[in-house]
Amino acid sequence: MTHQLIQAIGQYGLIIVFVNVLLDQIGLPVPAVPTLVVASAFAADGQMPLPSLFLCSVIACLIPDCGWYLIGERYGIRVLKTLCRISLEPDSCVSQTQTRFERWGINSLVIAKFVPGLAIIAPPMAGALRIGWPRFILLSSCSAILWVGSALLAGILFKSQIARLLDNLNGLGSLVVSVVVALLGAYIGYKWWERRRFFRLLRMARISVADLYALIQAGASPVILDVRSTTARELEPKWIPGALNVPLQDVGRHLKELPRDREIILYCTCPSEASAARVAKILMNHGFKRVRPLLGGLDAWIAAGYAVEHSA
Repeated sequence: MTHQLIQAIGQYGLIIVFVNVLLDQIGLPVPAVPTLVVASAFAADGQMPLPSLFLCSVIACLIPDCGWYLIGERYGIRVLKTLCRISLEPDSCVSQTQTRFERWGINSLVIAKFVPGLAIIAPPMAGALRIGWPRFILLSSCSAILWVGSALLAGILFKSQIARLLDNLNGLGSLVVSVVVALLGAYIGYKWWERRRFFRLLRMARISVADLYALIQAGASPVILDVRSTTARELEPKWIPGALNVPLQDVGRHLKELPRDREIILYCTCPSEASAARVAKILMNHGFKRVRPLLGGLDAWIAAGYAVEHSA
């Protein structure tokens, strides 16, 4: 098996690495770091040119990044919502990415590939924010160079250990392939279970936009909280009239200001009202009883034709 692997690496190594990195950066669950580490160990032994390995890996990172940036630039927050809806990392999705952008600035793109969930969301987020192609290419290139370089360096440093591991696997043949496929399947299954568990935690009674509108018209004066991040409000500068902006990460600082004898309605623009439900959980844990996320969030309110306020 080791001999066949060496032959395959020698003949098709660069293509294998390029395709694996490309698929990984598109967002498919095919981790590229193990491939990069093994390939660099072979390169260190002269089985393939190291500079070419480095260059094709960086290019394989940049192609999907540029594609995601272009999609984000064209479709804005809509593509972010879609990515969050299908993401295997729901807790690292849009709202958390926006928070990191606000905390670290756009330079967070440089470390995006090292942060689960952020690697896929960051390029379209940068496109939605329209940071400009020159700046994006520079930051994305730095990120790709750091990420690829660290994996290749690991392979070079541990090339003897990798060679011994491959020798120990020699003769196991299809068993190794089966184990790898099983581990990949287990990883995807675990992430899917984690996703389902995350959304189960968010299950609670919602209020429809029609019921909220009726409350407002009846003079009940519910407290309406817009829990979107500052970036989300910039990308979609509309809000329900009278809504207070209390981002998820800032809710702890506003607890004393919120009344306990009135309905508190929370909304966001993320799938399944995830951010609104998380804020509702926090408020409930602090003794607030009359707390409900808005079903469908701001999108449902706008789709129903109700009035919104927006920045000038």
